[in-house]
Amino acid sequence: MATRSDQILEAAARVIARRGIRGLRVEELAGEAGVSTALIYYYFKDRSGILRGTLEFIIGRAEHYTAERAPDAPPLTPREELEETLLLELQDTVEVRENSAAWGELRASAVFDELLREDLARATLTWGQDVAALLGQVRPMASAAALASAGERLTALLEGLSMRWLCGGIHIDHARALLRDAIDAELAGLG
Repeated sequence: MATRSDQILEAAARVIARRGIRGLRVEELAGEAGVSTALIYYYFKDRSGILRGTLEFIIGRAEHYTAERAPDAPPLTPREELEETLLLELQDTVEVRENSAAWGELRASAVFDELLREDLARATLTWGQDVAALLGQVRPMASAAALASAGERLTALLEGLSMRWLCGGIHIDHARALLRDAIDAELAGLG
């Protein structure tokens, strides 16, 4: 069972995905989470605390759904693991749609919120490093700088494709095909 704070953060991700950061009202969040506004302030102190907590929550949720594998599934090759990890960010599920929309909203708000900007920069750096590590498993002789650059390009592309898909600009199958092509191109560039 989810803790009260997780319940609030899950509701915050839903509200942000549905209405945006500017549409996030603590009263509406309380109603969505089924808690009092006082409890929200108890856990998160202020609006910035809610946003920062929501960012951590959606990162954790993404780590969970990108790492899930059936216990009896055969092991993946490093190339398959790289592709699967990235493509799981382009799933037509409520959880992934909410996460992607909330991530985009938080990224846009970070332009005006220095604390959120710092948190988002750290999260983005970590994500790029994680992808670089996966790329390094496929291309172990590539330089650390080349792997870092490739990881950054792939994560930036994935964010853009996700936003285009969510906005109806491209179909999810096309977004996934473009991402596969980019993975192939990055791996080819790494040697």
